[in-house]
Amino acid sequence: MSEQHISTNQAKYRKDYKAPDFLVDSLYLEFDLQPTQTRVLQKSHYKRVTENESDLWLDGVNQTLHCINVNGVPFSQYEQFEQGILLKNLPSEFELHIESEIDPQNNTSLEGLYLSDGAYCTQCEAEGFRKITYFQDRPDVLTKYTVKVIADKSFTHLLSNGNKIESGELADGRHFNVWQDPYNKPSYLFALVAGDFDVLQDTFKTRTGRDVLLELFVDKGNLNKADHAMASLKRAMKWDEERFDLEYDLDIYMIVAVDFFNMGAMENKGLNIFNSKCVLANQATATDRDYHTIESIVGHEYFHNWTGNRVTCQDWFQLSLKEGLTVFRDQEFSSDIGSRALNRIDAVKVMRGPQFSEDAGPMAHPIRPDKVIEMNNFYTVTVYDKGSEVIRMMHTLLGETNFQKGMKLYFERHDGTAATCDDFVSAMQDASNIDLTLFSKWYSQSGTPELNVDRHYNESDKTLTLTVTQYTAPTQDQSEKQALHIPLAIEVISPKGISQPLQINGEVVGNVVSLKSETHQYIFENIEQDSAVVFLEDFSAPCKVEFDQSLDELITIVKHARSDFSKWDAMQRLMIVCLKSSIDSGSELPKMVLDLFNELLSSESKDLALLSELITLPSFDAIAATYKTVPVDKICAQLAGYKSTLAMELKDSLVQLYTSLDENGGLDAHSISVRALKGCILSYLALTDWDQASHELEQQFTDSNMTNSLNALSAVCDSLHSVHSEFLTRFKEKWQHDVLVLDKWLAQVGRLKSENITATITEMFANGEVDITNPNRVRALLMSYCMFNPQAFHAVDGSGYTLLTDLLIKLDKINPQNAARLITPLMSYKRHTIERQNKVKEQLKRLADISDLSPDLYEKVSNALNGE
Repeated sequence: MSEQHISTNQAKYRKDYKAPDFLVDSLYLEFDLQPTQTRVLQKSHYKRVTENESDLWLDGVNQTLHCINVNGVPFSQYEQFEQGILLKNLPSEFELHIESEIDPQNNTSLEGLYLSDGAYCTQCEAEGFRKITYFQDRPDVLTKYTVKVIADKSFTHLLSNGNKIESGELADGRHFNVWQDPYNKPSYLFALVAGDFDVLQDTFKTRTGRDVLLELFVDKGNLNKADHAMASLKRAMKWDEERFDLEYDLDIYMIVAVDFFNMGAMENKGLNIFNSKCVLANQATATDRDYHTIESIVGHEYFHNWTGNRVTCQDWFQLSLKEGLTVFRDQEFSSDIGSRALNRIDAVKVMRGPQFSEDAGPMAHPIRPDKVIEMNNFYTVTVYDKGSEVIRMMHTLLGETNFQKGMKLYFERHDGTAATCDDFVSAMQDASNIDLTLFSKWYSQSGTPELNVDRHYNESDKTLTLTVTQYTAPTQDQSEKQALHIPLAIEVISPKGISQPLQINGEVVGNVVSLKSETHQYIFENIEQDSAVVFLEDFSAPCKVEFDQSLDELITIVKHARSDFSKWDAMQRLMIVCLKSSIDSGSELPKMVLDLFNELLSSESKDLALLSELITLPSFDAIAATYKTVPVDKICAQLAGYKSTLAMELKDSLVQLYTSLDENGGLDAHSISVRALKGCILSYLALTDWDQASHELEQQFTDSNMTNSLNALSAVCDSLHSVHSEFLTRFKEKWQHDVLVLDKWLAQVGRLKSENITATITEMFANGEVDITNPNRVRALLMSYCMFNPQAFHAVDGSGYTLLTDLLIKLDKINPQNAARLITPLMSYKRHTIERQNKVKEQLKRLADISDLSPDLYEKVSNALNGE
């Protein structure tokens, strides 16, 4: 079927990939920026590169076509369709000129070129360039861009990719800049920004002695919030040279922070565009978590310069080629310069929560999908985070040295090209001489493998046998599954708390063994009886584990595991076992668990940040994941009950530790960890009758450090403390002129456990208190409510589902991409009771009945209702 006849709601398949018949040698773009009538002139040089005598299809939507010239002559042999134009009877080589007009001011989708908050901005990944000009908007068409930007002088900065080669003033009071990118790139990496900004400048000297100019553009008045992002960029540039031997390749690197942006950030070559929440930070307005997130995202976008820009994707089904690899790189960056354990904990929380849920839901897909309707729907935790875990498993199997050899070979083979996931695996395999044929099935198989571990100890010969069986349940997209190559990291801890060497057949095997079949037995020799087993140490594979371990064994792991991550993991499992027992049979919290908490609080631990993670109860989602049918109300009640019990029983230990903690207000690791632990303890003490609780809550709330202030606000809101309404009012009044801080207030409101919270949020959207056109505002309130207020969102009367659906209907007309991301909480409805399932289906059918529903929402709704 010809591309121009494809319905926007029709699926596309990876197997149908066909290389382009035409490539572009060079591309010149000229923008005359006007709010509603921006003129776009394109001059391009095309060559036919196949023997196929096909016509040329150019993608293009939401623009007015004025004229087409071929080789300087007006061209009329074309057909125009809703999704683009088809040029016919073309020579094998030709100059193409196209002039069209677009309307940035009314482009609320925030894709293509749009005007928001007084600045012109672009977002072209995945398929936004077609909203700018008619072009082959696909990642395997790479060319060199020259861009001229013309605008009124009130737009002081006119930016695009590459190096500025010309600038000047025009007779009509306007001015222009011309930019040239010396590197071939696909259309999705094109960027343009025009606005009036404050600029932070710095330089970075590369390892070969080149000085790179660094410029960070922020809204007027926000320059005092830009230093951390700039410092993060310089750390990322240095780290990439040292760890991956990769050097930056342009003379300038620019970052622009804007408030209206669908994503966190975008890696456009040399001109990264960021959501302002991922750039702006000072200690009065940003939390320690914000600082960490900014550093991670700045690193991520910079690392894309090589893993995404210099080597890009052949097609969008290969998205994990750049995203999974770059997430792995940014996680390693954060781990190398910070706490490896805490970063691993953060990554695994995402996997066991949103990603495992996605794997089990109607949108299940492999990290390299085979089918797609709307590409924006595959910017998912599966492609990104599970993709990163697949890269991490490869790193585990190959080791750092061989992995780096594979990276070098990958760049040698594919620099400047559009590659595939198979290309990456081949480079890793060829560089290491390690067979990855079976391992590569991780790219094509969806779902979460489940590992069942059976243990047998032979006292006479001191052998410990672990029989491991893998099983992946059928998913909506794949009914049949195959065995995968799974690296299993294992530690065996003696009753005295000592790690024992692993031996099989008289040989030391290290801590990683491979599972390559459905079932395998591992017989470890010279193992002491009653040893504790750490299975999947550091989460060596993205799998669920069924392993019957006693509370005593889990406590041993918490106390003695060599991996701090494994200590946290055992503590989570311990608490989930206890919580489930209480939910299912009404049992009380065991005394040995209280004793463990007391021991942790009284220990001389130097890792206070880890301690705060150890004493934090599992999330609702972590517990819900262990149930086939989720008992929403029981989980919420038991979590609240456990927290209250721990707070009262451990009050003296909590108070003693809290009052001993002191920090200097800085951003050093110790101060950050102290604030994390104090915040965690305060959330417990807010539930007690400690006579100093109100004083401490007030002291923290009025502190000049946002982390402390927000910790206090969270503590009173989560506990519905008597002062929570007052604190919310004061916080809002203080920060009403700072939209990013107000997002924190919105998030607190969204998770309030008050009876009328659904009605409150409905009214906030109805009266315009929340700007529905701004993705940051909507996500702050709505996702906090849907994801962290389960009892309200999953109310049996269906009011939470109705609230979300009402907003999705409005958002789909404004910003379909944002709407499709916000529907996620409705997607896993089959895990709930029949009563709740029916309420969700009512809302999904409301959406399905909308005649002009966007492809973004159509794909998700139709998948969710599949089989109903």
